[in-house]
Amino acid sequence: MAQKPSIPKGTRDFSPQELAKRNYIFKIIKEKFELFGFQPIETPSFENSETLLGKYGDEGDRLIFKILNSGDFISKVDDITYSSKKSSSIAPKITEKALRYDLTVPFARYVVMHQNEIDFPFKRYQIQPVWRADRPQKGRFREFYQCDADVVGANSLLQEVELVQLYDAVFTELRLEGTTIKINNRKILSGIAEVIGAQHLLVDFTVALDKLDKIGEAKVKEEMLAKGISEIAIEKASPLFSMSGTPSEQLSQLENLLSDSETGLSGVTELGEIIDTVNELGLKSANLALDVTLARGLNYYTGAIFEVSAPEGVKMGSIGGGGRYDDLTGIFGLKDVSGVGISFGLDRIYLVLEELGLFPEEINQSLQVLCLNFGVAESKAALKLISSLRSNGIKADLYPSNTKVQKQFKYADKRNVPYVILLGEKELEAGQCIIKNMQTGEQIAYNLNSLNDLVSELNSNS
Repeated sequence: MAQKPSIPKGTRDFSPQELAKRNYIFKIIKEKFELFGFQPIETPSFENSETLLGKYGDEGDRLIFKILNSGDFISKVDDITYSSKKSSSIAPKITEKALRYDLTVPFARYVVMHQNEIDFPFKRYQIQPVWRADRPQKGRFREFYQCDADVVGANSLLQEVELVQLYDAVFTELRLEGTTIKINNRKILSGIAEVIGAQHLLVDFTVALDKLDKIGEAKVKEEMLAKGISEIAIEKASPLFSMSGTPSEQLSQLENLLSDSETGLSGVTELGEIIDTVNELGLKSANLALDVTLARGLNYYTGAIFEVSAPEGVKMGSIGGGGRYDDLTGIFGLKDVSGVGISFGLDRIYLVLEELGLFPEEINQSLQVLCLNFGVAESKAALKLISSLRSNGIKADLYPSNTKVQKQFKYADKRNVPYVILLGEKELEAGQCIIKNMQTGEQIAYNLNSLNDLVSELNSNS
């Protein structure tokens, strides 16, 4: 007996209905990207390992899917290395490529390789799948799409303001009101690490701090202690765990905390400018909030960092995030190219829209009209009619076989088709077709030689 097929954990098949909903999100995001002046690019699904490794911190590196070299790769591993059983020693000898972890690092590589063809500032968007060897759970998959928008070659804080507006524009179009765009600045986090005497443990400090809303204050402090951050340093940083008030009030508290850190104060100034400008321009459906514990856990951010949370009451992780990376291209040899970008979490946005019932009903309508099949002569006439409807932009189809009418109606009902065309022998003789509204049961006859009224009827209810 053949083994039942399966797919890897953290991956999914998508039904036509699910794809229709995903494409609805893609369409809106793409339209807004282009409305804001971003241009599309694509990069390979896998990169050279050296391009990806070391760019996401230790935690990120562990989640990168590595691709085994082709051929007899084990023969190239010497006995001493093989017997060590250390993956860190063996991996470089058996794998040279890896599936991309995100779209930002490949984009930085793209900019460096194509710098002579690019007009700076370069605004690009990219909608492609990425892969992470993460533990699958609700809203977290091993294969998923990212929808990124980045600007490189401009260090103006107006870019950050524009990206906040872009988030707001997309979520407004999706009718997803009440999202919160959380903002912080890595310079503030660097400044805090400096004033508490833990600058040499900045990455460990920020990775732990970023987990505050997930594991709580006690666990965060426990993790910091385990990473070598002293109790005195943690106590100095304790105001972060309970900071509250308006963004202006929090920035004032940060100024006091960071009075001895030039880097930290620079971050406070930048945040203040972004927040003030966004407030002056206004947002339609999203809220902008300062979150001093937001760290995003990735090594390449150097300035503002963003994370978007779903409306209150929806249990979901972040549905978007990003930030400023002033020297990401520097790791590939191109210095002094500032960049800032954001990403939309398609899969999580999908789950949120589904939970809140925000997908339009017509999304599941893959056909506007189905023509029933009454025989050879009738089906040929039906095909001619369908061709005319399609040329007018109507999504139309013919049931493929002359089977029981009841079965054909049942098929139309399952496909959620709003209209059915009846074109039998009597209709052919009269030069007409009958259109049945599947919801009301109303039937109307239309002249086959004049389809304008029929097209108008179908379009008005699509």
